[in-house]
Amino acid sequence: MTDPVDRLAGHSLAPHAVSRLRTERLARSSKPFLARGGPRGERCPGCRLVPSHCLCAVRPQVATQAGMCLLMADIEPLKPSNTGWLIADVVPDTFAFGWARTVVDPALLALLRDPQWQPYVVFPGEFAEPSRVVTRVEPTEIPAQGVTPPQPRRPLFVLLDATWTEARKMFRKSPYLNHLPVLSLQPEQLSRYRLRRSQRDDHFCTSEVAAICLELAGESHAAQTLEAYLDVFTHHYLQAKHQLPVEMDGEAHRRLQALRTPAPGAEAPGAAQLGR
Repeated sequence: MTDPVDRLAGHSLAPHAVSRLRTERLARSSKPFLARGGPRGERCPGCRLVPSHCLCAVRPQVATQAGMCLLMADIEPLKPSNTGWLIADVVPDTFAFGWARTVVDPALLALLRDPQWQPYVVFPGEFAEPSRVVTRVEPTEIPAQGVTPPQPRRPLFVLLDATWTEARKMFRKSPYLNHLPVLSLQPEQLSRYRLRRSQRDDHFCTSEVAAICLELAGESHAAQTLEAYLDVFTHHYLQAKHQLPVEMDGEAHRRLQALRTPAPGAEAPGAAQLGR
């Protein structure tokens, strides 16, 4: 069997922000984190699935103007079912930070102050002051400086990647977010995520939230790709859980492949990546 590290290198998958955060979190653990499944708990380092159901060969990436900032509860980066990982797979400008009540990563504060970005905290508006709540992603500009004309800001969606109870605590106890607009999503569809159960039908997994944000930002192709990738990941995960083979010709894989393959003579959507 191919070694997982060799398989990762073979697909040229450099560790992204969530992968690096997971490595940092593991280094701070006093005891090993043991994920269930696979021979001796073996999992691919590129997708966290058991080697027989590896997802790396179908990983998509779409150039986007929007960015994602994941604030992750303590053990979220360690969970094989965490879908923040999928966001980082698809969206190149994904940043990930561990959340703690008393310590804030200076790099997070610098990111939120970076004038190229317009951050939005994505959270239900009922928990925020009405004056902060927005329901659309509006264009904003960096003010003109001297002879430099105004420049458009890029939307940066701040996602609280945690259980619902943890996310509410994070929202209340992160004063550095208090000055930012709160993007309140009002989607009509119910969650299709099948790996973890929520007590409320209007709660979404993190990648579903990210896809809705991308759609609001006018990034339809990226949104559809992330939705399709979640379906493929869910299929691989559940097939592995039940010790069944992956259906590579199934509907989920066909949809993702169609989104990854541009029509003949057409430029791939998002091919012109904006400068960071």
